[in-house]
Amino acid sequence: MKMAMSKLEQKKVKIELDTSELNAQQIRLVKSINHMLAHVLTTDDECDYFDGSSDLMKMVASAVKQANFTSYWSENSNIPYAQQALEFSVDALAEQVGTDDIVEYDN
Repeated sequence: MKMAMSKLEQKKVKIELDTSELNAQQIRLVKSINHMLAHVLTTDDECDYFDGSSDLMKMVASAVKQANFTSYWSENSNIPYAQQALEFSVDALAEQVGTDDIVEYDN
């Protein structure tokens, strides 16, 4: 008779990420985003759901601000790329929030 694995063990997904072009702060941020995303997706506490969602969005915004793109292009430009990217993202997010559609990403 096979021993039943716990639900958590059955549902684990190993995610590999090439961090060769990330600095230590970016790596910590990716880990934090991953942890918070899992927390938001599984919590049954209303406060954790709302606060966690807000924290998750703030972490993602921080990741966009710390993206290597901004350092590559900021040396020769006064364009605030990170701010523009976040404004563009917020506009797209606002459109998504206003609909009942759920975007599905299938691999």
